[in-house]
Amino acid sequence: MTGVTWAALAGLGAFHGVNPAMGWLFAVARGLQERRRAALLGALPPIAAGHLASVAVVAALVTATRSATASTAVAIGGGVLLVGFGLWRLLSERHFRWAGMRLSPPQLAAWSFLMSSAHGAGLMLLPVLLAEPSVDAGPHAGHLAAAPAGALTGLAAAGVHTVAMLGVASAVALLVYQVFGVGVLRRAWFNVDRLWAGVLVAAGVVTLIGAT
Repeated sequence: MTGVTWAALAGLGAFHGVNPAMGWLFAVARGLQERRRAALLGALPPIAAGHLASVAVVAALVTATRSATASTAVAIGGGVLLVGFGLWRLLSERHFRWAGMRLSPPQLAAWSFLMSSAHGAGLMLLPVLLAEPSVDAGPHAGHLAAAPAGALTGLAAAGVHTVAMLGVASAVALLVYQVFGVGVLRRAWFNVDRLWAGVLVAAGVVTLIGAT
């Protein structure tokens, strides 16, 4: 992958970190509930782990199938899924509700995985990953041998993305916890949710254009 690709993956991670739906709002609420900054900080690693798992599934699958034919099929399917999912989120009147605050770290990681998956976090990486040059399919054995290496590249991409997400989410959570509190976020939550849906649709359109 090129330096531009890695930078784009980190940029998307930063964008995910700002989004309260990706977990920092949960961490702030937990810190305020227990009146301890340590509770906030302790919630962030499991949240990041769940996000990493959600993103890694998509990234590994995409980079493991780096033939021209497979990439085109993934791009078209992923683009349609992005646009459809984004429109559903944009037009839906429903919002995801927070689970109970008393969750163990494994439960919190599972919650984060489900929330990240439900918000299409991994799908957001499709335009970046599919922009990488595809390779022509060679002998069948060679293609199978290349798949594990491609999957490892995808996992590395998910790792870079998640590190950026965790860094930004931690900074935002601490800022909100120390300065603002959660009351001021009620209006911002709606705006960010709609922005997220719009970005999903735009990413799907970009993916489809790149595939044609």
